[in-house]
Amino acid sequence: MPEPRLRICDYEGSNYRTEFWENKDRDYEDRVERLALRSLLPASGKRLLEIGAGFGRLTNEYAAFDQVVLMDYSLSQLQYAQEHLGRSSRFIYVAADAYHLPFRPGVFDAATMIRVLHHMADVPTVLNQIRRTLVPDATFILEHANKRNAKAILRFLLRRQSWNPFDHEPVEFVELNFDFHPAYVQRELNRAGFEVMERVPVSFFRMGLFKKLLPTDALVKADHFLQSSNIFYSPSIFIKASAGGSSPNGMNEDDIFAAPDSGAPLRREDDVLVCDATGQRWAIRDGIYDFKAPLE
Repeated sequence: MPEPRLRICDYEGSNYRTEFWENKDRDYEDRVERLALRSLLPASGKRLLEIGAGFGRLTNEYAAFDQVVLMDYSLSQLQYAQEHLGRSSRFIYVAADAYHLPFRPGVFDAATMIRVLHHMADVPTVLNQIRRTLVPDATFILEHANKRNAKAILRFLLRRQSWNPFDHEPVEFVELNFDFHPAYVQRELNRAGFEVMERVPVSFFRMGLFKKLLPTDALVKADHFLQSSNIFYSPSIFIKASAGGSSPNGMNEDDIFAAPDSGAPLRREDDVLVCDATGQRWAIRDGIYDFKAPLE
């Protein structure tokens, strides 16, 4: 029997960019996340994998890298990113799911995964997949929704929510929307072969009341100050981890792709990638490598 496919949150065709970010007064969240990201990124690098890149909101933060691979499950989000970032050898656009990364081992020296883990039903599988694609000592920057945030604690103490924010196991509060305890995330990173180097609490003022009462610049400055406070009761936590162990070093490989299920090598025929080992084929659609499903 074939392995059952894990549940995937699909933003295909959604108005995520306009309705969630551009028209919902989330300039504060965007700015403080960028501050945290900049503080954790390496000064330079060769090839970075952005998992859950979406419409490319944060991609311009990776200017220090020679090449950036934008990966998302949504073709439509990647198409928007491609329209604004352009087609060049510096940007590679890949539609795939994080449980089956279509890359050879050891082809990235950095990876980021921001506002994505909260949609993952199987965190260990995702983290193991990411570790496989990284060279030893590569930097992995992960953001996760914090189950043990101040608002959740208060709601629990007032008996306005049933789940316990101090319990270490993930909670699925809405379908395919999870909150994670910091201890759980650290444990799973360690099990996948990562060493946590630094943690940054982010978005302390992610409430409509704060935004109404205070200017965005003031909120951003206050959040920036608190990001170095070691007060990990914020809604979001950024983690800088280092890839330990060993893996084949493929950083000089021009061909970074492998079959997502078997890991077998692929070869290109026009606008199709072919796996000779299995006979499967995947399309390249207007410059986007589509691994969501093999061609019939």
